[in-house]
Amino acid sequence: MTTGIRATMDVSHEITLLVQEIQRLGSKSADGQTKVKFGILFNDEHCANIFEALVGTLRAAKRRKLINFEGELLLQGVHDNVDIVLLQE
Repeated sequence: MTTGIRATMDVSHEITLLVQEIQRLGSKSADGQTKVKFGILFNDEHCANIFEALVGTLRAAKRRKLINFEGELLLQGVHDNVDIVLLQE
């Protein structure tokens, strides 16, 4: 298997784990979408053990239109109250 294919598979796996963690930590809004604050996700001990690069995984999931959040990059502290919205359950 080439390095590029393995990297794509790893990213896909991390995105799958990310969706599971958003479902675990988030809550359904009135419109039925699951949302979680970036700070909750970032500061969760279980997430810290899973994701080496949480911000990179979030950006990859956003590019694949599985999640949405305001802006391009989320930073701890500054963006703790930004909602991460799960677009596909």
